[in-house]
Amino acid sequence: MPKSLVIVESPAKAKTIKKYLGSDFQVEASSGHLIDLPSSRLGVDIEEGFRPDYIVIRGKKKYLNQLEKAANKAEKVYLASDPDREGEAIAWHIANKLNLGDKAERVLFHEITKNAVLESINNPTKISKDRFEAQQARRILDRIVGYKVSPILWKKVRRGLSAGRVQSVALNLVVLREREIEKFVPREYWSLDALVKKKTDNESASFLSSIHSFKGEKIELNNEKETNEVLESIKEKDFVVDKITRKERSRKSLAPFITSTLQQDASRKLGFSVRKTMTLAQKLYEGIELGSEGPVGLITYMRTDSVRLSENALEEIRNFITNIYGNNYLPDKANTFKVKKSAQNAHEAIRPTFVDKTPEELRKYLGKDEFRLYDLIWKRLVSSQMKPAIYDQTSVDIKVGEAKFRATGSIIKFDGFTRIYTEGKEEEEKNEDKKDESRILPVLEEGEVLDFLNFDPKQHFTQPPPRFTESSLVKELEEKGIGRPSTYAAILYTIQDRGYVTSERKRLSPTLLGCSVNDLLIEGFPEIMDVQFTAEMEEKLDSVEEGNVNWVDLLQGFYTGFAKRLDEAEETLKSLKVEGIPTDISCEQCNSPMIVKWGRRGEFLSCSKYPDCKNAKPFDYDEDGKIRIKEKVAPEIREDVKCENCGKHMVVRQSRYGKFLGCSGYPECKTIVKMNKDGDPIKEVKKEKETKEEKTEKDASTA
Repeated sequence: MPKSLVIVESPAKAKTIKKYLGSDFQVEASSGHLIDLPSSRLGVDIEEGFRPDYIVIRGKKKYLNQLEKAANKAEKVYLASDPDREGEAIAWHIANKLNLGDKAERVLFHEITKNAVLESINNPTKISKDRFEAQQARRILDRIVGYKVSPILWKKVRRGLSAGRVQSVALNLVVLREREIEKFVPREYWSLDALVKKKTDNESASFLSSIHSFKGEKIELNNEKETNEVLESIKEKDFVVDKITRKERSRKSLAPFITSTLQQDASRKLGFSVRKTMTLAQKLYEGIELGSEGPVGLITYMRTDSVRLSENALEEIRNFITNIYGNNYLPDKANTFKVKKSAQNAHEAIRPTFVDKTPEELRKYLGKDEFRLYDLIWKRLVSSQMKPAIYDQTSVDIKVGEAKFRATGSIIKFDGFTRIYTEGKEEEEKNEDKKDESRILPVLEEGEVLDFLNFDPKQHFTQPPPRFTESSLVKELEEKGIGRPSTYAAILYTIQDRGYVTSERKRLSPTLLGCSVNDLLIEGFPEIMDVQFTAEMEEKLDSVEEGNVNWVDLLQGFYTGFAKRLDEAEETLKSLKVEGIPTDISCEQCNSPMIVKWGRRGEFLSCSKYPDCKNAKPFDYDEDGKIRIKEKVAPEIREDVKCENCGKHMVVRQSRYGKFLGCSGYPECKTIVKMNKDGDPIKEVKKEKETKEEKTEKDASTA
C-alpha cells in the first residue's frame, strides 16, 4: 500500500515529525528553497509582465530528484514547509515542478508536537495563490532593486557592493542617527538635590529630594549662576513637609513574544545578535532530543507578528500558574493583548509548546545559549498571563522658602508578573531608571519640619541621541513599518557584512563607505530610500496576500518611475572611484589634500594629485570617528629564527595571502619562509629538476 509523503523544509524537523506519524507516512526534507531566480542574472522579464525565470538552485537537484521519486510512489503529498510566505513559495514550486496536481495538500505546522502535527495532517488546505504571489512580488521587487542599482555602485564606487529595497533604508536610518549625533550641540543644565532627614536618630530616615519649582513656577536651572541664586535665597530656611500624595499604581504584564520583541529582548538581556537569536529559535522549533522522548519541538513557529494564544495554550498556562504560584497570581480571566492591524492572526505568539516543560527541567538537554533563549521565552509567556504588579507610590512636596523640593518613593505591595519576568532595557533607559530609582520614604506628616543635611548642586550637559543597537534598530524598523520581522536578521547581517556599518560595543556606526553609498543612493533614488515610501510598499505587499492588489500592477506602478531614475543615475551620479571623498588630511609629500578611495583590499587614503603624486596610506578612525593615518606597527622580530642566507633575524610580515617570515635585512636580502598555523617556519624540500633523459625513462616505465 503506497505511503503518504510529507515534505518539510529541514532534516531536523523531518526527524521530529517522523516519530509522530508512524509507518504510513514517509517524511522528507527539501532543505529550504529548491527553485529560485538565477543568481547570475536578473531572471525577470520586465516586458512580459515581470515574468520570473525560475531555475533549480545549484546543488539542489539531488533533493528534487529524491522528492520526485518519493512523490511518484505516494498516494498523497502533504506540503508542510514553514507557515509563512517563504514556506508557501517552497510548497508552490515543489507542487509545480513535480506536477503534483490534486495529489498535493498544504499543511501548516505552527508547532512540532504530536497533537499539532496530527491535527494539521487531518485538516489539510490548499496552497494559497495570494500568499505565493505576495512572496513572488516581494522577491521580484527586491531582485529588480538589487540587480539594477548594485551595478551602479560597482561603477561609481567599487565592485562587490550591494543595494536593497529594505537594507538601504535601514542603512539610511543608521547614517541619519550618526549625523544627528555629529550636529548635536550640548546644552548645559544643573540639578539641585537636598539630603534631608526626619527628626529621629535613625540614619535610614534620611532621603533625597530634588528642586521642583521656584516662586510658584516649575524651574529649570540652566547654569551655575541661576543655581547659586536659588541656593542663596533658601539658605538657612526650614524644610517643611507641604503636601503628601499617596496613590496605588499597577503595572500590567507584557504580551508574549513576537519575532521582533524576541529579537529585541534577547539582544538586551542575553547579548545575542538578531541572527543568533533566530538560529537558536529555529532549533528549538524544529526539535531537540529529550532523552527517551526523542526529538520534541519546544517552541511554536518563531516568525510571527501575532500575540494571540490558542484556547488550549491559555488553559494550560492558567492551570500551571495556579498549581505553581497559587490563585493570587491568576487573573479572573485570561489577559488579552492588542493585535496590530498588519498581524497574521492565524499564527500564535512565540511560546513554549508545553508550559510544564520548565527551563530547569530541560537544562540538561539544551546547549547553554539554547537554554537561555528557551528560559526567556518561557518566562515571558507565563508572566503574560499573571496579575499586574501593584505598588504604593508616595510623593512628598517640601517647602523651603520660595522653593519647593519633591521626593518620590514606592513600595511594592504585590509583585505579580514581575515575580518571574522583567523586560530588558537599553543602557540609556537603565541609566534613566537608576536616576529616578524609587526610594522607600519614612512615615511623614504634613507640616512636619525636617532636618537639613546638605545640598548637592551638579552640572550636567544634554546628551546626543544614542547610536542604534541591533535591538533598537529592529524596534525602529518595526515602528516605521519597514520590512517584516522575518527579514530583520538578514537586513542587519547584510549592512554589516557589506562594510556599511560596524558594531563597536554593540553600537552600530556607519562607515565612510556606508555614508558614501547612502548619499549616492539618496541622490539617485530618493523614493527607495524614503521611509514612508518603503512602509507604504510593505502595506501594498500585504494587500497582495489579502487578495486586494494585483501583484503585476504593484510592480508596474513601482517600475515606471524607477526605470527613469536608473537612466538618470547612470549619467549624473559622481564617481567616487575617480573623485574619492575629500578629507582634511594633507599629503606629506606634496601638501595636497588626501582623499578616501576604494581598492581591492578596501578603503585607503590617496593623494588627490594622483597620478602625479602616488602617495597612499592606510587609515583608521579615532574615538570621535574622525579619519587618521594608521600608525605603522613595527614587525614582530623572531629571535628564534634566523635567515639561512645572511644570518639576520626573520620578522613576521603580512600579505593578502596571510602571514609569512621575511628577512629583517630586506630589501638587501629578500629571503622569505612560509609559516604554518602555529607560527612555525615550514621547511621546504627543494626538488631538483628532472633531466630530459630521466623524464623519458620515467614515462617509459609508467607506460
